Amino acid sequence: MKKLLLTTLLVAGVLLSCFAQKPHMVVFYNLENLFDTINDPDKWDEEFLPTGDKKWNSTKYQKKQSNLDKVFFDMAAINREFPAVIGVSEIENRLVLEDLITQPKMTHGNYRIVHYDSPDRRGVDCAFLYRPDVFKLEGSKAHKFEMPGYENFYTRDLVTMWGTIEGEPFFFLVSHWPSRLGGKSASDPKREAAAAQCRRIADSVRVANPNTKVVIMGDLNDDATDKSITEILGARENIKKLTAGDLYSPYIAMLKAGYGTLGYRDSWNLFDNIIVSENLATGSTGEVKLKRAEGSKFYGNIFSRPYMMQREGQYKNYPLRTFVGNNFQNGFSDHLPVFIYIGK
Repeated sequence: MKKLLLTTLLVAGVLLSCFAQKPHMVVFYNLENLFDTINDPDKWDEEFLPTGDKKWNSTKYQKKQSNLDKVFFDMAAINREFPAVIGVSEIENRLVLEDLITQPKMTHGNYRIVHYDSPDRRGVDCAFLYRPDVFKLEGSKAHKFEMPGYENFYTRDLVTMWGTIEGEPFFFLVSHWPSRLGGKSASDPKREAAAAQCRRIADSVRVANPNTKVVIMGDLNDDATDKSITEILGARENIKKLTAGDLYSPYIAMLKAGYGTLGYRDSWNLFDNIIVSENLATGSTGEVKLKRAEGSKFYGNIFSRPYMMQREGQYKNYPLRTFVGNNFQNGFSDHLPVFIYIGK
């Protein structure tokens, strides 16, 4: 009898392992000035031309693309599959993404693109890459930045897309909030306006369908603990205290523990964030929910490898950027990518 019971349990365990679904990776990555080499008269892209100060040419451009290809492939190796959704910022146009998804390794992800040209003066945009075998796209939209009295302030759009994962409704938003140009205090109102706009969009999604799971991501140019994120956007730190309609940021706890995604003046910041709705964080609707990486105490993750870090000079031990001034570093980005896992 005991032998039969053990055999039954063993078979059940094997069946569970066969049918258990691997969690999906959702990523955000600031690609740091991923410009092509072609002059666009409607954009301030002169710096990134063969004739510009950075002598940006086809060789450097392809090195940058190859470097990013390596990063995404190594991220895929963690989960043994390419990320389901990748939000990106600081890309010049759709062409640079088409070149990225056809790199030798990235081509295996079979990615599709959601991109809109934004009114940003420098011409940089936000966009999504997604795997259509996982995320079933139903629609997308770009939202212009809104701030009373700043109607002529041109910055990146907030890009949204919606569809289903594992048959459940999902809504994604990627944005690159206004910079700290002019100082943090002076520029705070712009990021707070962006936070308020993100919150309005998220709330409108919930009103339309409370079961929709919302993911907000981007380079927010504020730390995870700043007012724009914790008060205006309303992202919470404690997953156990969430109630319906709340938003949750796993990166608040990570910042407090000393983690960061970019370095500035001998300290780390955590500007790159992925924030999710309560029903995704807790699984209160449907079956797909936020998952921890195996062995991690955090729901958020930051991807880093030694080759992605500067080994000497002014930015030693910080992310290996593409340029320091006009000196080409053959790097990746001045930011590290962040990611979460979602699954049943």
